[in-house]
Amino acid sequence: MKAIIWTKYGPLDGLQLQEVEKPVPKDNEVLIKVHAATVTAGDTEMRKLKLPYSLGLPIRLYTGFRQPTRVKILGQELAGVIEALGKDVTRFKEGDEVFGTTGFAFGSYAEYNCLPAGSTESALAIKPANVSFEEAAAAPTAGLEAIHFMRIAGLQSGQHLLINGAGGSIGTFMLQLAKLSGAQVTAVDSAAKLDMLRALGADRVIDYTREDFAASDQTYDVILDVVGRGSYARSVRSLKPNGFYLLANPSLSTIFRRFWTSLTSSKKVVLQPSGQSLEELLQLKELIEAGKVKVVVDRSFSLEKTAEAHAYVETGQKKGNVVIAVEPGTAGAARDAES
Repeated sequence: MKAIIWTKYGPLDGLQLQEVEKPVPKDNEVLIKVHAATVTAGDTEMRKLKLPYSLGLPIRLYTGFRQPTRVKILGQELAGVIEALGKDVTRFKEGDEVFGTTGFAFGSYAEYNCLPAGSTESALAIKPANVSFEEAAAAPTAGLEAIHFMRIAGLQSGQHLLINGAGGSIGTFMLQLAKLSGAQVTAVDSAAKLDMLRALGADRVIDYTREDFAASDQTYDVILDVVGRGSYARSVRSLKPNGFYLLANPSLSTIFRRFWTSLTSSKKVVLQPSGQSLEELLQLKELIEAGKVKVVVDRSFSLEKTAEAHAYVETGQKKGNVVIAVEPGTAGAARDAES
């Protein structure tokens, strides 16, 4: 089968298209013919190992100290069709269209991937019937993060949420979930993404290149910081008492400073990422099928152009999600960057 092999940490040329052996499912696994995968900001950070030291060192020890050895194929989410079952699998059948996350096994940049039918390290479910494979692939990771943060913050009708970096994958899901709860949403991102954010329901949009949300007297019940580049102290000051500061991309200094915030105020700083919850993946599926949540896909690249997809994500210009159309003919696959 064809796969994008991760050969070294750092530059884009470490992603190489190669022919590798097709995997065989274990007793508790399913073999998935992958139709679509995604490239997230997390994937690009993983490729470069551009992570906080507290994460970077353990991950290097896990994947390979000098170069990737344990993990050879990146990609954290996928959608496809089950082609074969391990002998212990009862949840699925051959031909089922599925979507889900791969966990720390990664592996979705390939024509085939094996995943456990039931696991706490990954999550797999029947694909929402009303979306393409591309849209389904783009839902699990960011959608689960948004559901996770919504549950922790307990955002309610009439409360005010600010999303810093609202135009990316997590932000677009969080915005829609917050509006479903009846909250007011202020969305912060670049000017090119503001019309999209208005269309998704944002009550107020801010171009961060022209206005600093933390410089005003406005305060918020919840702030979700996806980009992690603003001033921690000023962002915390923009919270109301008992407010939640949710960090999807925490720095090492933030990890330590949150303890001081907790000791000296009623404000809560949350760094905890979501788990791979099947229950929440099924909740996300229901929201998508009911038309309550839309999956935003910016561009689609072929498997051969995965490195180009990484380069595009690194520009910070993506709106919502970037997809890899692994299976030729996957709906929407004509949206290559150069087409």
